[in-house]
Amino acid sequence: MTTNDTLATPTLDTFEGLLAAITPTTGETREILDPATGAVVGLAPVHTVDDLEAAIIAATLAQPAWAALGHAERSAVMVRAADAIDAAAEALAQLLSREQGKPLNGPNARFEVGGASAWLRTAAATPLDSEVLIDDGATHAAITYRPIGVVGAIGPWNWPMMISIWQIAPALRMGNAVVVKPSEYTPLSVLALVEVLNQVLPEGLVTVVSGGRAIGAGLAVHPGIGKVMFTGSTATGKAIIKSSADTVKRLTLELGGNDAGIVLPDADPEAIAEGLFWGAFINTGQTCAALKRLYVHDDIYDAVCDALTAVAAKMPMGVGIDENNVLGPLQNKAQFDIVAGLVQSAKDSGARVLIGGNPDLEAPGFFYPTTLIADIDDDNPLVREEQFGPALPIIRYTDLDDVIARANSVDVGLGGSVWSSDLVAARAVAARLETGTVWINAHGAVHPMIPFGGAKQSGYGLEFGVEGLKALGVPQVING
Repeated sequence: MTTNDTLATPTLDTFEGLLAAITPTTGETREILDPATGAVVGLAPVHTVDDLEAAIIAATLAQPAWAALGHAERSAVMVRAADAIDAAAEALAQLLSREQGKPLNGPNARFEVGGASAWLRTAAATPLDSEVLIDDGATHAAITYRPIGVVGAIGPWNWPMMISIWQIAPALRMGNAVVVKPSEYTPLSVLALVEVLNQVLPEGLVTVVSGGRAIGAGLAVHPGIGKVMFTGSTATGKAIIKSSADTVKRLTLELGGNDAGIVLPDADPEAIAEGLFWGAFINTGQTCAALKRLYVHDDIYDAVCDALTAVAAKMPMGVGIDENNVLGPLQNKAQFDIVAGLVQSAKDSGARVLIGGNPDLEAPGFFYPTTLIADIDDDNPLVREEQFGPALPIIRYTDLDDVIARANSVDVGLGGSVWSSDLVAARAVAARLETGTVWINAHGAVHPMIPFGGAKQSGYGLEFGVEGLKALGVPQVING
């Protein structure tokens, strides 16, 4: 845990100082490697279930005093914590780039650190007052939200800092303590982020327990954890649901997706090409709500393919700390193998490769080239399964009702998008898509005040804004 087994340091605004602050001085450790180069980034602690127990006890002790401060005082502390992120922003981005692989520039490492600060500030500033439900002279009823207690936050490796803040910020705002379990692939980024926050936050209020599956499973079953927030795979989400049943935990689950985009025939291919590209390839495609299947009307199919290929060809991919790059490697070998296998299945089927599809297996790092696949069938694995990487299948359609049915045919429903010059027509199509969010002429954009959550097997519960705050409290109605 960051408060007990690392050296304190006053130099968290430098990469070296930040790394030193989170390097364990005792206990078992393991090396974390840069996915772009294979070089050692740093050492991560291997915490145990005993460490988890200690963290939950510390959180349980710290939480009542934090809750007693009230919203205004808690929010003021959170703003100071956001200031601390800003002061260490470049060091955090450098560490994130080295560990996760994403470049510093573009919608990547610096963007993610800035988003973490912004989300923390927004959660701090969002009002949530007691709401009078009825007051008719005979009956007075109001609803308010009490703290849950201790929240378990289990995060992914694709946006480790940003998503950790998505979990931590509303939990703190509502008076809870948090025990964070980062991905085994990106523990350093989360350890560093919480080290920065803990310059300001009370001791024990937010703790990172960095370990394997036993830690996540322990959070799910522990009676001292009142809620689990999880972002990750649908399979793991289902396991958490089962494990949490005996303690009737509250859950917010943001699980896998296979987002479809539908381009209507009146869209301007040149105008939408860059938006389509970043919708699909932000974070090198390693985003739950990225565009993963693109359906384009036959009338403009070739034009969209050409325009999107031209944009893709101009986006440099390489080592993240090179300021010129905007695309990086896949974060780990397992994900590289998934993407490579799915693209190969498309190539074997006779689908047309517009760009990419030819990784250099001898080069260092888990780089898979930006890949666009055209003339592919709906039943191909690259379309049916979530690739979670830089490979986009582009599927031709002619009938609107048919393409909506095809978009809805998978068992997940995180996001979707409609692309058109006619907003009325686009919104009509959007209303028929079975997803938690549908974007118009964009894909994957999130806003701290707009609720976000999935449909079908993409999970349940809402994050962000007022609805996200409510999800981190226990509703209480006072009637009388």
